[in-house]
Amino acid sequence: MIVLLGVLVVVIGFATKRNPLLVVGVAGIATGLLGGLSPGKVLAAFGNGFAGSRAVTIFAITLPVIGLLERYGLQEQARNLIARFAKLTTGRFLALYLGLRQIGAAVGLTNVFGHAQTVRPLAVPMAEGAAERKYGQLPQRTREKVRSFSASADNVGLFFGEDVFLAVGSILLITGFVNTTYGTHLEPLQLALWAIPTAVCAFVVHGWRLLRLDRQLERELLTAHVHDTAVVEAAK
Repeated sequence: MIVLLGVLVVVIGFATKRNPLLVVGVAGIATGLLGGLSPGKVLAAFGNGFAGSRAVTIFAITLPVIGLLERYGLQEQARNLIARFAKLTTGRFLALYLGLRQIGAAVGLTNVFGHAQTVRPLAVPMAEGAAERKYGQLPQRTREKVRSFSASADNVGLFFGEDVFLAVGSILLITGFVNTTYGTHLEPLQLALWAIPTAVCAFVVHGWRLLRLDRQLERELLTAHVHDTAVVEAAK
């Protein structure tokens, strides 16, 4: 039972809003030591875990590249590109991104898009640029809203699109568990086909929310503009 104190470390760390990576690392070390492992074996366990999940940590290699691209004007070029399409509003662009993300995930291209490699350096500047083209400089609160909707488009597209792909881990896990536990013969293709209606519904619902974002931005920014104008007139 004493080994479970590692879980307590995680709870306390997250409750006090510590760095998640540091909290998990300390919890892992504490669990290993409490379980009777030597420091060398704990370190070896961390190394084996890192080597066995290289696909999860591969983003650490791409981050410096993305940082260099941003330093030399990637976000500015993304804003300039979106400015050429007059009819492409923030909501329409994000709905288009949602569709591309979902289609890519459905054919197994889960790493083509993503928060680090696409949302932050490309999708967010383009979404903000579409709004700035129409309304001018955006308040910080509005920028945060646009960024949150950009992240949600990626999350929803990936979550509901990847289950359509036959070889995704979740599909294989479900089929393996069900076949082993209940003695059935469930095929991955059956789950993938049943995931298509769910993916379509997710696209329709969240796509509608993204398109509705244009009206929200217009209402908020026009209200803010009227308020600023009234303040200026009152100051005169």
